[in-house]
Amino acid sequence: MELLIKDLSDLDRAAKDFLEKIGENSLVAFFAPMGAGKTTFTTAICKVLGVEDAVCSPTFTIVNEYRCKDGRLMYHFDFYRIEKPEEALEIGLYDYLDSGNLCIMEWPENIEELLPEETLRVHIIVNPDNSRTLRW
Repeated sequence: MELLIKDLSDLDRAAKDFLEKIGENSLVAFFAPMGAGKTTFTTAICKVLGVEDAVCSPTFTIVNEYRCKDGRLMYHFDFYRIEKPEEALEIGLYDYLDSGNLCIMEWPENIEELLPEETLRVHIIVNPDNSRTLRW
């Protein structure tokens, strides 16, 4: 599947469409280069889900926990600083992934061998006009 994000003003619509299209998939891994908009899109997803906390990339903490408007938890991972997959295991990665809650992962390349088979692998492509295409 594909989803086009025309510009920043299109983020809310795109996040809503994305959540509808992925259905019950709770494990979402965003593959994209630096600056492609992984955290920006995650922030838009959080907004659609009614997260009231400030959303930021958990570069140093590895994982942030957010509460959605419906009371469910959501986990936002940033594996950029992970050098060995074992480091992700040390934070209890599988406890999060097995929770049934939405888990959004940035820089999953660094732990790819640990990702469950059912993980939705989403590639963010930066187009020449600076729009983004999400492909999964």
